[in-house]
Amino acid sequence: MANKGPSYGMSRQVQDKIDSKYDPELELILVQWISGQCGSGVGRPEAGKLGFQAWLKDGCVLSELINSLFPGEKPIKKIQSSPMAFKQMEQISQFLNAAEKYGVTKTDMFQTVDLWEGKDLAAVQRTLSALGSLAVTKEEGTYNGDPNWFFKKAQENKRDFSDEQLKAGKNVIGLQMGSNKGASQEGMSYGRPRQIL
Repeated sequence: MANKGPSYGMSRQVQDKIDSKYDPELELILVQWISGQCGSGVGRPEAGKLGFQAWLKDGCVLSELINSLFPGEKPIKKIQSSPMAFKQMEQISQFLNAAEKYGVTKTDMFQTVDLWEGKDLAAVQRTLSALGSLAVTKEEGTYNGDPNWFFKKAQENKRDFSDEQLKAGKNVIGLQMGSNKGASQEGMSYGRPRQIL
């Protein structure tokens, strides 16, 4: 954490709630996938949240990961480890831009400080899971790993109907609108008729 003391009160409760969303089982899956996708050169982190953060913090592993998913030209040209904070954050930003080009939606993205300062590592996990799901869905042959680790995103299933089929569909009464078969009030009675004197 960068020059931050302990948090108290409401800030502490909020941070505890964010920290509780971190999934250690998902961490194992992501580490296995990233190591398999990028090769042995990226190594493996120490177990736990802090080890996971330290492994990804400089942005090099993330850059290797996103480059391995692009079949043609690689989006991040220069990957270099640096002890300087702004260089590490710049590397993470390049990963986020490349992941957006790959197809990860903005709502699935983490902020650079979420990883670098360790503010929300669950958001980092969500981004990597979304990236894995996209890689499985695209089926470009660049995904290395168990396809059951990530869910496959739904794909468009466009259908073309002829004019004749469309006209026939207009004559059908859907069940949501109810049915008029057997609808009469014959035989219905609600007690005795009103007596007027």
